[in-house]
Amino acid sequence: MSHSDLAPIALFVYNRPDHLTRVAEALAHNREASMSKLFIYSDAPKSAAAEEKVAAVRSVARSLTGFRSVDVVEQSTNQGVARSIIQGVSDLSARFGKVIVIEDDLMPSPYFLQYMNSALDLYRDKEEVISIHGYSYPVTEALPETFFLRGADCWGWATWKRGWDLFERDGRKQLVELESRNLTRAFDFDGSYPYTQMLRDCLEGKNDSWAIRWYASAFLLGKITLYPGSSQIQNIGADGSGFHVGATRSFEHDTWGRSVHLIPVPLQESQEARRAFAKYLAGLEPALSVRLLRKLKRLVWAQPS
Repeated sequence: MSHSDLAPIALFVYNRPDHLTRVAEALAHNREASMSKLFIYSDAPKSAAAEEKVAAVRSVARSLTGFRSVDVVEQSTNQGVARSIIQGVSDLSARFGKVIVIEDDLMPSPYFLQYMNSALDLYRDKEEVISIHGYSYPVTEALPETFFLRGADCWGWATWKRGWDLFERDGRKQLVELESRNLTRAFDFDGSYPYTQMLRDCLEGKNDSWAIRWYASAFLLGKITLYPGSSQIQNIGADGSGFHVGATRSFEHDTWGRSVHLIPVPLQESQEARRAFAKYLAGLEPALSVRLLRKLKRLVWAQPS
């Protein structure tokens, strides 16, 4: 695959320079990195207390090498995570027709870019497929090499302009449709996780989650997302460094990041994978479930507690 065929990478950062360094180094170890354009979106400090670390993040970002190009977009005012991601993804998908999205607490494997770019190419013209996802939960069951689930996800993902054009910003409209079509239990992963409540919280101003609206956008349209059986992402954000997520290893993989053997699979949801994910989510300890919920809400960029 030539550099002209590779998707641009959008990396969203705030105030964790060490996390950015680790994630950028891991990205650079991907064979495709040297041919890929990297765009780093740096939000402005929310308060004076964050200024020093935001400045440190920007210093790291400006020094990065190992990519075809590195563009650092430094916001002059605090956008918040939802607006930052929506604007960045909208810009790059419009300019390039596709985009790979990652945040500073998501460690990619050496095969992450290969998997993402190859899957973007393989399913480019399949209207049923809205996105590609890089993370899979550390379930105990054996998963297929790749599989589809209904909806969309947010821990290392990619999409095309045609997919992102389906993003619905109006969460109230989504909630009405979920309830009128009696889809709330299915939306909650068969009752295993309170995604509907997360959407309600968004409407009540308790969170400003783009991710729950992205998931709902895809779910309500019956679109599917591709997942790898071997996770290509290790979440390093639940290490106690963030304000909303305490320290836990429940989302880490003991083995992860092997290369993905990518071949076409039926364009339908994998029921075995859905059951495995639902079992994992339902089995989380209440405290860990709350931490995951808070992380997915992403009310503000993570700040040291």
